[in-house]
Amino acid sequence: MTDHTPNEARVIPLRPGPAASGLPAPPAAVPREPLWRHLVGDVLRKERQAQERTLKDVADAARISMPYLSEVERGRKEASSEVLAAAAGALGLGLGDLLARTHAELVRVTSRRSAVPARAVRNGSAHDGLCLAA
Repeated sequence: MTDHTPNEARVIPLRPGPAASGLPAPPAAVPREPLWRHLVGDVLRKERQAQERTLKDVADAARISMPYLSEVERGRKEASSEVLAAAAGALGLGLGDLLARTHAELVRVTSRRSAVPARAVRNGSAHDGLCLAA
């Protein structure tokens, strides 16, 4: 016979926490890298607002739905390159312009968070520029 009734909930730990396992706790104040979709959305929104255009106007010009463009601007959707090119084009930007502005925003945001020099060398190579992989 078990020491609990069939309707009683039990908690079964999947793995011990840092204190129970004897391992050190992970660092608490490690800044997280921003997500690319958040940065792209911020750049699109700022450009649209700078042009004093509505979400509907830009969505219609880009031939994408207004709710989807809203989700992209809020960083909730990972837009395809076709959607990003259409949204950028509706704002009078090329895809390269959008990516360059987003890269600049990434550099700005991460340089505030980090004391590491922008051209830090890791594993024997300097990373300078933008690399996207699909």
